[in-house]
Amino acid sequence: MSTDRPIRLLIVDDHPVVRDGLRGIFAGAPEFEVVGEAGNGREAVELAEGLRADVVLMDLRMPEMGGVEAIRKVRETVPAVSVLVLTTYDTDDDVLLAIEAGAIGYLLKDAPREELMRAVRAAFQGDAVLAPSVARRLIGQVRRPAQEGLSERELDVLRLIAGGASNREAAAQLFISESTVKTHLLHIYEKLGVRDRAAAVSEAYKRHLLS
Repeated sequence: MSTDRPIRLLIVDDHPVVRDGLRGIFAGAPEFEVVGEAGNGREAVELAEGLRADVVLMDLRMPEMGGVEAIRKVRETVPAVSVLVLTTYDTDDDVLLAIEAGAIGYLLKDAPREELMRAVRAAFQGDAVLAPSVARRLIGQVRRPAQEGLSERELDVLRLIAGGASNREAAAQLFISESTVKTHLLHIYEKLGVRDRAAAVSEAYKRHLLS
C-alpha cells in the first residue's frame, strides 16, 4: 500500500501526557498526520470510523473499555484499519489476546522514536511488527504443547468460576472485561480437553490444578 498523503493516526491512551508525547513525535514528520486522540477503548471505537484513520496506536489497560475489546470492535467496524498496540505490558496473556483480537503489531512504550515510526509505516503497509520480547513470547507459546498447564490468569479465572462466580463477577474481581473472561475460558476448555465450565472445574481438580 502506498499513498501520496500522510499516514492518518489515531492515538489511544488514557494518560494525556502519553498522548501529548506521541503527538509530538509524529507532528514533526510530514509523512504522518495525527487525526484524533481517545482516552479509552470506547472512544477509540467511536472515532476510528469517522476519522478514517489508517493506523490506530492502542494502549491496552484503560477505563470503560480495555484495549483488547477495543481492538476487536475497531477491526469489526473498520477492517481496513491497522491496530498497533503500544503498551507497558508484555505478559503472555496480554500479547496473545491482543494478537487474537486483530492487532497487527505489539510494541512497548520504551521503544525508541525511530522504531515507533518504522512500526507505524510497517503497520500501514500491512506488515506485522513485534517488540523483540513479544516475539520471543509468541515463539515460546507456539513451541509449547497445546495441552500445557494453564497460565496464572487462566487459573485465576478458573478459581473464581469454581467458587461459583459468573463471567461478569469474575471480570469485576480481576479488573478485566467480560469478553476477556470468555476468551480465557475458551483457552481453558481447549487445554483441559473439555466443553463447559463444570467439566473444566472437575478436570482441574483431577489434575490438582485446584485445591
